[in-house]
Amino acid sequence: MSLSSSYQRSFRNLAFAIIAFPLCHGLISLSNAQSNTPQAGKDSIRPFKVKVPEKDLVDLRRRIAATRWPDKETVADQSQGVQLARLQELVRYWGTDYDWRKAEARLNALPQFMTNIDGVDIHFIHVRSKNPNALPAATFTASAEAA
Repeated sequence: MSLSSSYQRSFRNLAFAIIAFPLCHGLISLSNAQSNTPQAGKDSIRPFKVKVPEKDLVDLRRRIAATRWPDKETVADQSQGVQLARLQELVRYWGTDYDWRKAEARLNALPQFMTNIDGVDIHFIHVRSKNPNALPAATFTASAEAA
């Protein structure tokens, strides 16, 4: 089964937008994902690069393939949530077609940093807007692994 080009574009954008999900929810260990950046001080701001070991990606793909699916929904619309077939298509894409290394490279092209606040490692990307009137937006991922 192949994805239509609009689905593929949507899935690709969605997948890149939430690449941090596996990192911050323990699907891929944040401590394994970070590069060997020296830590000057526990609460210092230090550069960060995503570097996910291949064994973690192999394990993630194995767990995606082992997904236990619920029964098909009993209605033809989305009143019971996302349609099972669409979700299965998305999960199959993540498990077999999604280029994790390309997403990793796209993230590593951005200025990323880590700091520690109250024993929790905080990962953030710092990019200034080209629009002088832009409002700041903040999205962080956190991991208590370093605590």
